[in-house]
Order: sequence, then C-alpha cells, then structure tokens
Amino acid sequence: MSAMMSAQTTKERILNTAEEIMLERSFHSVGLKQILDAVKVPKGSFYHYFESKDQFGVEMMKHYMSDTSSRKRQFLLIPGSESDPLQRLFDYLDESVASIRKSAGKFPCLALKLASEVSDISEAMREELARGFEDWIGIFQEVLDQAVAQQILPEDFDSASEAQLIMDLWSGAIQRAVANRDAAPVNHAVEHIRTRINSMRI
Repeated sequence: MSAMMSAQTTKERILNTAEEIMLERSFHSVGLKQILDAVKVPKGSFYHYFESKDQFGVEMMKHYMSDTSSRKRQFLLIPGSESDPLQRLFDYLDESVASIRKSAGKFPCLALKLASEVSDISEAMREELARGFEDWIGIFQEVLDQAVAQQILPEDFDSASEAQLIMDLWSGAIQRAVANRDAAPVNHAVEHIRTRINSMRI
C-alpha cells in the first residue's frame, strides 16, 4: 500500500469514526481525544490532516454530505429492479420511517442533528450543510423529473417546488420525531407526500 493510500485511509477512518460518535452525542461535546482513541491514532496524526477542530468539522460535514448524496443517488436515480421513479421515492421515504423506528427515535441523520448547533458557530460548516441540503433537494427533483419524462406526472409538474417541499416536510418531521422519541411524525409526513404526489399522477 502506498503512503498516499495509507494517509487517505487514516483520514477516512478519523472522519467516519467522528461521524458515528457525534451522531450519538454532539459536535462540541466530543473531544479530539475521544475520536483519536477510538481510531487508535496519535494526536499528531490529527493535526497532519486538519488544522483545527473547526476545519475538521468542515471536512467532516463535506465528507458526510457527499457520502449521503451518493447513497441517495444510488437509491433514487438508478432504476435497478424498480423502473417507476415515484415508487423508488416512496420506498426511500419509507426507509426513513424504518430508520427512525430502528434508532428508537434518535437522529438517524448527522446533518439534521448538527444543523442548529453548528450553523450559529461556524459559517464554513453552515455553508457545507446548506450546499449538501441543496444537493439533496436536487436529487429529489431529478427523481420527480424522471417521472415527468416517463409521463407518470404531468408535463407542467413543478418538480423544483415539490422537491423543496419533500425536503422540508421530511427534515421537519424528523426533528419532531426525535423530540417525541416517536416515528409517527415522519410516518405522517411520508404518507402526506405519497398522497399528494399520487393525486397528481396522470
């Protein structure tokens, strides 16, 4: 293995481990020592890759949003065994309900968990979150555009506005589900999205 590959692997391990720990806790309650102990690398290795905890936070957010966007694209935009793009969308949203149930009402999404915490203290992290959220909205829009192209939805369907609405309903419902420790708000939001879009099918 080359030195470059080894370095990349260590950095990935630090980022992935930090994401897992912070999903359970928060950005500021997690110290560098806890992350580095879990990864089993010395403190000097951290500062080899990141100038500060804030710069690390920016890299972590970029890494998380990019990975999550890739998974969303894989699930939503590649037909696979499901040619109906709307069914892929509904299946994806149903997975969010299942994820909330599996996590016992805790945050299944690091971006939503950290959004309010980091937006007021790090402009750079806030910008990474905003870019990531816009990317997610764009993915929702693409899957709706596929439905328009397949004449499942009407030609004048406003996919941009509908994608924003899906994102806002989904993310808001997750916030309330976590507060209530109950998946019901997410289930209700998903059913509303399903009913609304199905009512516009051709």
